[in-house]
Amino acid sequence: MFSRLHEKGFTLLEVMIAMSILAITLVVVFQSQSQSISMAGRARFETTASFLAQSKMAEIEAADPENVVSDSGDFGDDFPDYSWHVDVTETEIELLKKIEVKVVNERMTSNNSFRLVLYR
Repeated sequence: MFSRLHEKGFTLLEVMIAMSILAITLVVVFQSQSQSISMAGRARFETTASFLAQSKMAEIEAADPENVVSDSGDFGDDFPDYSWHVDVTETEIELLKKIEVKVVNERMTSNNSFRLVLYR
């Protein structure tokens, strides 16, 4: 009589269970990697945009308050994907203006703007 107890190897069920565990593990690893890349890109944008907004705001603060007007432009060849917009509005308090600098990354499709506000 032929006995199967002494045969070596894996059954189809064992192989399918192992493949299922491997597939679930790979999905979790790839999802984590994708989220990590997304977070790194967002952090890079936040750092660059805040630096550029602060730089533009420093230019505005150094200028004569009477010459500060709403304007827009870009950051040249150093930061080709970024543009800025300055919006100057009056406030309820006499001689006090609200100056808002908005930096936008044109290549990003969502969460692509950074805003900095100064009252002067």
